Amino acid sequence: MARVASNPLSLPRFRPYFQVSDTTLLFKSLSLSPYRTRKFQPIACQTNPLPTQTQPSDEGKVLAEPDSVDDSTSEATTSSVGGGISEFPNKNINRRIAIGTTLAAVGLFMSSRLDFGVSLKDLSAAAVPYEEALSNGKPTVVEFYADWCEVCRELAPDIYKVEQQYRDRVNFVMLNVDNTKWEQELDEFGVEGIPHFAFLDKDGNEEGNVVGRLPRKYLQENVDALARGEASVPHARVVGQYSSAESRKVHQVVDPRSHV
Repeated sequence: MARVASNPLSLPRFRPYFQVSDTTLLFKSLSLSPYRTRKFQPIACQTNPLPTQTQPSDEGKVLAEPDSVDDSTSEATTSSVGGGISEFPNKNINRRIAIGTTLAAVGLFMSSRLDFGVSLKDLSAAAVPYEEALSNGKPTVVEFYADWCEVCRELAPDIYKVEQQYRDRVNFVMLNVDNTKWEQELDEFGVEGIPHFAFLDKDGNEEGNVVGRLPRKYLQENVDALARGEASVPHARVVGQYSSAESRKVHQVVDPRSHV
């Protein structure tokens, strides 16, 4: 209980008298309550935050398991290769590609040499002499040509292919219009443009002729008809783009027996 002290100039003063009250017990009970508010430490953002206890640090892994880094690196490399993205090219694959490219280039060169490298000189060197062709009992294809004839040079690969296919059954003769030896044959077969192809049966009788640049099938079908002994050829009178025989360059024959 507070005691009253008399003071003539002021209000009565009360002297405090402290006792343990229920309020104090209330505060203590609240501090022990399971629902009290938990205090958290302030969190500051760092560039490299400290690892928590649930996630062990990488430094500890490196010190404890030095082989784990190599294993993870190899797994990453394997996964990248399997996924189609590799940082380092496979040397074996590059070597195979280089070999394949080289073989393809060689094959292309050989193919071009066989198809486009055949010259009129090659054909004339392999040709059957005219006199022999008329006497060996085989049908004959006579080509009148000139070295300066552009169309003759263009058709040389086609002639070569057909000749390789039928050379054992048909004679292939090359007569150069610049050679004065063949003046009579030029008049006999009526050669006005070159290349001029005359198709003769086994007895030397002309069955037809084609002149100038034409598809290879015209020549091949006519030669096939000769090889089978047919009485006529399917393309007897066909004329394409040709070089005029009037432009021939007549020269002296070095060897009278030459068929070119």
